[in-house]
Amino acid sequence: MRFIDLSHAIHDGLVTYPGLPAPRISEHLTREASRASYAPGTEFQIARIEMVANTGTYLDSPAHRWADGNDLSGLTLEQLADLPGVVVDLAAGARSFSARDLPAEDLAGRAVLVRTGWSAHFGTPRYREQHPFVSGDAAAELVRRGAALVGIDSLNIDDIAGGERPVHSQLLRAGIPIVEHLTNLAALPARGFRFFAVPPKVVGMGTFPVRAFAQVPE
Repeated sequence: MRFIDLSHAIHDGLVTYPGLPAPRISEHLTREASRASYAPGTEFQIARIEMVANTGTYLDSPAHRWADGNDLSGLTLEQLADLPGVVVDLAAGARSFSARDLPAEDLAGRAVLVRTGWSAHFGTPRYREQHPFVSGDAAAELVRRGAALVGIDSLNIDDIAGGERPVHSQLLRAGIPIVEHLTNLAALPARGFRFFAVPPKVVGMGTFPVRAFAQVPE
């Protein structure tokens, strides 16, 4: 088996979602300052990061949308790790992924990753403009067919032109986590891989960055 990284790197000043503050990465303890606390030749560095939870490639738990939904600490590892994966492609020339684009195969218990190619624009102004998204009817069908997790390599799984968020609302109400801002989906086969996207177990938070990756056969 080999691993394929599907996450954007987080760095100081990264703009993930226009309008949200960029992360600030600094040092809480420098190597030089640490030397006073350890034996000669021994030193450590402790970094510090200040960021909003929606930074880089991140996962939405139900609590992100619903006050009574599970937060990060309420998600089980079975919901997030070693999931059988399916890649579905946005139709050529389309902006919205609809229910008719879903394959006829069984999606129950699977991580369904919507591949749009939009991650090529990540970190540029183009990333926000007319980004691809999933339609409400596709979300309803994913819920009906028992998807375990849904991801997309775009700015948002919903159309952000208005204030409605039907995809977030339906998937998260059904307890289906969402992973946004994936990348490198072109490296995945359509089937036959395992998907992982595990955030830290933080009480009271609905979203957090993940190191999303896939395991595929050699």
